[in-house]
Amino acid sequence: MDDLPIIQKTYDLIKWYVPILNRLPRQHRYFLGDRIITGLYEILDALIIAKYAKEKQSQLEALNSKLDILRHQTRLLFDFQLISVNRYEYASQLINQVGVDLGGWIKQQRQRQQTL
Repeated sequence: MDDLPIIQKTYDLIKWYVPILNRLPRQHRYFLGDRIITGLYEILDALIIAKYAKEKQSQLEALNSKLDILRHQTRLLFDFQLISVNRYEYASQLINQVGVDLGGWIKQQRQRQQTL
């Protein structure tokens, strides 16, 4: 697959995270787990759509808040003791890597807009 690194990282995050979320206790799986899974897929969808869009900047900036929500939801999993410290740290690391790539892509789009 010849995807942008941010798309591949998001794909890898989903591949790693969804099986863990599907094993949450029932009362958490259907609320917090499903919200996280839905958010992950929405982020992946939006990144793929932005890849082909002419005007990327506003679409990418909207993803910043979705990533921040994902960070908070992941922290809730940890605070509710639903995931281990190691999994929390790893998930946070993966989410932050996507965030760094997203920030770089947004910066690139801003610079492109300024040169036009």
